[in-house]
Amino acid sequence: MRGQSLLRRVVIGVLRFALRVFFRRVEVVGLERVPRSGALLFVLNHPNGLVDPAFLLCFAPRRVSFLAKSPLFGTPVVGFFVRRMEAIPVYRSQDEGADTARNRETFARAHELLRRGGTIAICPEGKSHSEPSLQPLKTGAARIALGAASTEPPLDLKIVPAGLYYTAKTTFRSGALLYFGEPLAVEPVAPGADGEPPREAARRLSDRIADSLRALTLNADRHEALAVVARAERIFSSGDEEEERGGDGSLARELRRRRRFVEGYAFHRERSPARLAELERRIWQYEEELRQAGLEDPRQLSTGEVARHARPWHLLSRGLLFALLAPAALLGALVHFPAYKLAGLLATRLSQNYDDVLSTFKIMAAMLLFPATWLALAALAYLTRGWWAAGAALAAAPLAGYAALRTREKFDRFVAGTRALVFFVTERRFFRRLLDERRAIRREILALGDEAERAGALNRTTEVPS
Repeated sequence: MRGQSLLRRVVIGVLRFALRVFFRRVEVVGLERVPRSGALLFVLNHPNGLVDPAFLLCFAPRRVSFLAKSPLFGTPVVGFFVRRMEAIPVYRSQDEGADTARNRETFARAHELLRRGGTIAICPEGKSHSEPSLQPLKTGAARIALGAASTEPPLDLKIVPAGLYYTAKTTFRSGALLYFGEPLAVEPVAPGADGEPPREAARRLSDRIADSLRALTLNADRHEALAVVARAERIFSSGDEEEERGGDGSLARELRRRRRFVEGYAFHRERSPARLAELERRIWQYEEELRQAGLEDPRQLSTGEVARHARPWHLLSRGLLFALLAPAALLGALVHFPAYKLAGLLATRLSQNYDDVLSTFKIMAAMLLFPATWLALAALAYLTRGWWAAGAALAAAPLAGYAALRTREKFDRFVAGTRALVFFVTERRFFRRLLDERRAIRREILALGDEAERAGALNRTTEVPS
């Protein structure tokens, strides 16, 4: 057990590091809502393959055991780790060769763990997906919860919904939010003649779970709605107006806005489609003019950003910083570029263009190829210079890679800000016109939102809390 515990800590440490590297922004909200003791069942949405359980494993304040589909246990490497992480197999009818009758063993093991005060996590949608909304839930989570809570003596079991939100789930250095909701109490029920919880009780609890998860996630009826909402949110949250309103730039705030935009979009698509289409046209034209000006990100169109980059001290300090970091950053880029490209190619081929597993393969490939690169570099150093050189190479290679990553990000932001400054100086009238258009688009978004709210289309009670 001590060996398994040590392995668990090592795996969690490595996964946490990998997630922090792949996602530039990682936010965890609502930890205070998670009970620190007693039987607990986490339920989470499932948009991003094995990345979803990895987030819960790494950032939940409890030791978590997962219910995982049975084929994973027979997969090389992955099977070793899911067993060592105390996962419990689930036998699904859609998995070839799976014996669904063995799910009685699954339920029994889950009940035993919960009665010991343990914690289980399950994705009740049943499989990962790239649909724009939460998919219909399987009743397995509800049946496990009801079965465990209804034993003698009754078990005080809580269900904690966990919502996952990704700004761009397949994109390197994007953002991810893990949001814990309010716990749901599970009331005991009398079992049916077959010893299982009544179907109606399981369905009612599943509906409660679904409502809780929808309150923590972004849901739309079509992908086009999410695309328009994402573009509108980028404009709405950018520039001096957002700074003046005290925007904190958090992913929780972004999710809150997008949820309300989705609700408003659905309302106006039914009530005033022409007005909505005109707003989409204006957003498209505004973004096209930004691209023509060389400003890819709406946030670059900001007098505050221009003022910051116009300060001589800012230009001097950034120039010195890049000059100091350039040798290490260049070395890190050269060393890691082959592994980076190969990881992307392997992930694309293995995922077969399924977005819900693409980032899983990207992270797994990187976790294999980057350490292999470091070891190869250390071996080369040993053959040419000896042990001291091998140790130095093994320590310096990851640091150089991190220097390359951070320098590239800071340099890109510096170049973007400088480009905005040049645009402001050389095309001030155009700059001002784009600012005015953005403010007009914001006002129209607010007006549409106010109309939807007055009509009762915006549901404040299900917003992600601040």
